Amino acid sequence: MSLTAPYTVEFPFRRTVGPKIGTFLGGLRDARLFGVRTARGVLCPPLEFDPVTGAATGELVELVPVGMVTCWTWVPGRPGDPVPHDFAWALVAIDGTAGTFFHAVDTGGVPGRMATGLRVRARWRPERVGDLRDLECFEPVR
Repeated sequence: MSLTAPYTVEFPFRRTVGPKIGTFLGGLRDARLFGVRTARGVLCPPLEFDPVTGAATGELVELVPVGMVTCWTWVPGRPGDPVPHDFAWALVAIDGTAGTFFHAVDTGGVPGRMATGLRVRARWRPERVGDLRDLECFEPVR
């Protein structure tokens, strides 16, 4: 016998993003990438508080939107994904930062082009609105 119960997942509140995440999202709208200083180095994406120490983070830093893949997994493309064909979800170490940025990497649907250590750069959507999808994906540096 199978039991079921109807449910709805809700988040019935609004959250302001704060000055650091707000600047990050505004930067994405303008095809710019920002991080934030911490005692351990620059974090991207930025946070209001250091996830390790809980200390308030420091000043915002504009970054060159280029980095290196540190690990990845290949996935088949699905409707709603950042790119319309097979791609990799990856952790990208943005140059000059500590830590990684989780995002899609598009190698044109060819898994043999994907590798740990691959140099990548941001590919921006033509029309941007100030959310994470404005950074469409990363792609190999040519």
